[in-house]
Amino acid sequence: MEPFTVHTGVVAALDRANVDTDQIIPKQFLKRIERTGFGRFLFFDWRFRPDGSPDPAFELNRPEAAGATILLARRNFGCGSSREHAPWALADYGFRAVIAPSFADIFHSNCFQIGMLPIALADADVEELFRRAAVAARDGRQLRAVIDLAAGTVAVDAPGDAPFQRSFTVDPFRRDCLLRGLDSIALSLAHGAEIDAWERAHGIAPGAGASSP
Repeated sequence: MEPFTVHTGVVAALDRANVDTDQIIPKQFLKRIERTGFGRFLFFDWRFRPDGSPDPAFELNRPEAAGATILLARRNFGCGSSREHAPWALADYGFRAVIAPSFADIFHSNCFQIGMLPIALADADVEELFRRAAVAARDGRQLRAVIDLAAGTVAVDAPGDAPFQRSFTVDPFRRDCLLRGLDSIALSLAHGAEIDAWERAHGIAPGAGASSP
């Protein structure tokens, strides 16, 4: 898993609340067990018209969202079913972080397993980011943000506006795993010798640890 330290990227503003996982990745595309290959189906029913052509009105199809790696959304993002494919699709499309006032619990947890950072900010701060994204789009620009996980800050700069920087909190254990690029499996393997020692001490033949012969 790629470590998440400091990320700078374009912000795509998805001005919708209660975006559920079936909209993020519709159920008919859940036919793969790999984590890759879902990005082309992301927000499929919103991104594409019935004839398969991109809908220019959809937020991610607009010029200001080109190459975006940070998604800005409204409350309760990732609600609905617990499908892991939803964060997989977002990551495969290119997103490294999602900023919203709140997230569905399982979606929030699944993001950390693939190195994607969900950032919860206050409603007023998210509203200000939407305002700056709209101004940037009106002026033919893209809004860019800098996310520093170790410092716990997200910042944007826009011509004519005061600098915007806000702090966010992440569970310390999850933050450490993201900074080190460790998912659950990699974390277990990193403690293989200790797992083997514990198994020996309890009369269990070592076999599950990374250092097992």
